[in-house]
Parts: sequence; C-alpha cells; structure tokens
Amino acid sequence: MERKIFWISFTVLGLAADFVLPLWWALAATLPIIYVSWWIAYRSDWFG
Repeated sequence: MERKIFWISFTVLGLAADFVLPLWWALAATLPIIYVSWWIAYRSDWFG
C-alpha cells in the first residue's frame, strides 16, 4: 500500500511542478518531491 501511495503522490506532485514551474525548476524540484512523497507514504502514519 505504501508503494502505491508513494507513486501516486510522486506523480501528482511531479505533474503539479511541471505545470506550475519552468522546466529547470521542475527538474530541480524532483529530489524534494521524492523526499516529500516518501515521507507521505512511509513516515507520516496517515495511511496506517
């Protein structure tokens, strides 16, 4: 379940960055997006 939540949050945040930020900023935001997605899925305890 956590892996599914990770990939869903990564995809949603990545697409949001692609639409909101210029290309180079969206690329630079990839690592923070990975960290935030990991935190949401595995550390936040929102999903059990």
